[in-house]
Amino acid sequence: MNVLFRTLLCNLSCFDMNFLSIMGEAMAKNKENVKSGGRKSPKLSTGLKGEASRANNRIIRRTKIALQNSLIELMKTKSILRISVKEICDAADVGRSTFYAHYDSHYDLLEQIETECISSFEEKLSMNEPLRKYSTKEITQIFETMLQFIADNNNSTQTLFSENGELSFQRKFIYRLINYFKSAKKHYTDNLIDMETSECYTVFVVHGAIALIQHWLKNNMHIPVSNLAKMIVSLTRETRQ
Repeated sequence: MNVLFRTLLCNLSCFDMNFLSIMGEAMAKNKENVKSGGRKSPKLSTGLKGEASRANNRIIRRTKIALQNSLIELMKTKSILRISVKEICDAADVGRSTFYAHYDSHYDLLEQIETECISSFEEKLSMNEPLRKYSTKEITQIFETMLQFIADNNNSTQTLFSENGELSFQRKFIYRLINYFKSAKKHYTDNLIDMETSECYTVFVVHGAIALIQHWLKNNMHIPVSNLAKMIVSLTRETRQ
């Protein structure tokens, strides 16, 4: 009897110990799950999330490029006033909901294209600051930089400068050139009498250069960049005399 009683007590003790051990492990695992948000492998989830984010960014970039290219193509035949969001989406094979996820309107899309164009142009200009006091060679190089930028971005730039382009963008581009050219105008305006004449000369030269560039684009850039740059510099010199 005593032996049986002792055996029973021993078995109950072992059961209690096993039960407590199992419960302890379960509580520890539950605590870890709460801390990790229920994820079994946080590092793997983070890696997958990062890859998904990069893939999504690539899709967004491709979608925006498709929409921008579609608008530029449409503007080759008509102005932004006659273009609808539906036409842009159809040409880009993109849904309207996707379009409005990135842009408020087709005017917003055009403005972003224009802003990127001017920003890229300003970056190119800033990389070509003269080493000396605007020698003829340096002035020619500045115009070459400008013309090469336009040539490299012929599809969008030609459209933005065409009669279907927005006048506001063309003005921004022109006045960006005017502001840049003001830094160099002493090279051309030393012999001019007063500031008003100097200012008029600057505006005349820049607007003339823009008109010449538009003519160049309409004729499929028939004049080499280096030759056209030299021509612009030569014409500004003749105008000064």
